[in-house]
Amino acid sequence: MKFGYIPAVTGLLAKEEVMLQEVGNYFSLLNKIGGERLNSDQTNNPNPLFYFLISGGTENTVLQLRANRSKTSPEEPVYLIAHPGNNSLPACLEVLARLQQDGNPGRIFYIKNSDDANGINQIVTALHDNEVMKSMKKARIGLVGTASDWLVASKPDAEIVRKVWGPEIVHIDFYDLKDRIRKVSSEHLVKYKSSLIKSANKIIEPTQSEIDEVVKVYVALKQLVEELNLESITVRCFDLVSDMRTTGCYGLSQLTDDGIISGCEGDLNSTVGMLWANKLVDETPWMANPAQVDEQNNRLWLAHCTVPRKLIQKYSLRSHFESGLGVGIQGTFNTKPITLLRIGGKEMRKLWLAEGNIMQAGFAENLCRTQVEIELTSGGSVNDLLRVPLGNHLVMIYGHHLEKLKSWWELMINQG
Repeated sequence: MKFGYIPAVTGLLAKEEVMLQEVGNYFSLLNKIGGERLNSDQTNNPNPLFYFLISGGTENTVLQLRANRSKTSPEEPVYLIAHPGNNSLPACLEVLARLQQDGNPGRIFYIKNSDDANGINQIVTALHDNEVMKSMKKARIGLVGTASDWLVASKPDAEIVRKVWGPEIVHIDFYDLKDRIRKVSSEHLVKYKSSLIKSANKIIEPTQSEIDEVVKVYVALKQLVEELNLESITVRCFDLVSDMRTTGCYGLSQLTDDGIISGCEGDLNSTVGMLWANKLVDETPWMANPAQVDEQNNRLWLAHCTVPRKLIQKYSLRSHFESGLGVGIQGTFNTKPITLLRIGGKEMRKLWLAEGNIMQAGFAENLCRTQVEIELTSGGSVNDLLRVPLGNHLVMIYGHHLEKLKSWWELMINQG
């Protein structure tokens, strides 16, 4: 990843030359990871820009550089680099404090010596974070229909999603999806139906015709994704149950396995969360209901009738839990470390995060088909969910990623 850096030094010419010589090894280190040394008149460089404060007394210089940069990259966070000598760090602290007072989010990267792998890794992480934000701003999320009626806290305006998190929401008439489903011919079903059936551990309730119908839903959704250049999609899927007596559970599962992050019930909060987590930590997300909680042991059960098949050890084909129709996927998760997240708030700026471990899979008949018990170990607690919930669905990803997700959110979304 390419980036630029502008050294800022005191205005005393003799001292300036000495200081630049002293930090030459730092320049070499930055160049090795894609850095390019720029002059003060190159603040319009298209790559992310860092300000390397070589000494104290450079505070106003950096403020002016930032003001110039804001003309072409107003939303870019302030990236300051400090080293151990010449009052570099104190100057960074003063500059960032002032910029944050003015509403500019930013971060200081302290490089303690020319072999500081940790300091350099933090810069590499920041570059990746910046790429994720750019990617989010390029993303297009299809919303088929509207959010389900019961998601009373999860219906953000498309402009809020665009302004805060970046993706463009593409509204799709639900009748367009229904029409496409009806037009899917049987010849399009063979490959997907064969894979779904052969890989299943059991087929319990669904009939062959019901399996045909859910594969048609997938084919129709895939058409929309390709024609509208969507990176993600969410569907008011219960209308498939009421209007067509079928389900979107397989379609959303398969699309996510295809790399098209797909959410249920028109829930944009969860769909944005899934897309973000996937981009940031490269893990496939699962969206589910918190169905049961155990405050004393800080545990909860998650359940949903769909799950990306690449996440699970095995699966059975069941009916959709609430309706008894169509096809639901009853997957069995392995016991692994996980992270849970939930985006919420009126402007989608709030975030709940927790790390934990999968304890066991479940097979209760009074819950949605795929079930997993999780013990939370750090970050948010079950108590939070009961007292200050951000909404229904939670997003689960494999691995412990709380600090990475939190750090990105604090800089890109929360901003102080």
